[in-house]
Amino acid sequence: MKQMEVSIMGQIYLLACPEGGDAVLAEAVTRVDREMCAIRDAGRVKARERIAVLAALNIAYALSELRHSGGTPMPLPPPPPPAPPPITIDVDSLVRRIEASLGAEGMKLE
Repeated sequence: MKQMEVSIMGQIYLLACPEGGDAVLAEAVTRVDREMCAIRDAGRVKARERIAVLAALNIAYALSELRHSGGTPMPLPPPPPPAPPPITIDVDSLVRRIEASLGAEGMKLE
């Protein structure tokens, strides 16, 4: 059995994976990650453990519904929107601008 490193809701996990099971495990991880991120992004639940339980219940419900209906599997939910780029601040530039503003009164930041 080999190991596969995956990310679920931004946290890395090292999972055991049977030979040839990479695609199935990757699909399961994608489903769990999307379900957990959707619950988190809805904003009502913050605790990671509670999010995991709700995601597990949602997935189990979908599987039970599928088994009872004899239908095709539910499609994966759409991926979450990309995160906004990180905000970068040029602190040196800000200090120079502040010092230039205060310079007329002889003040200097240190």
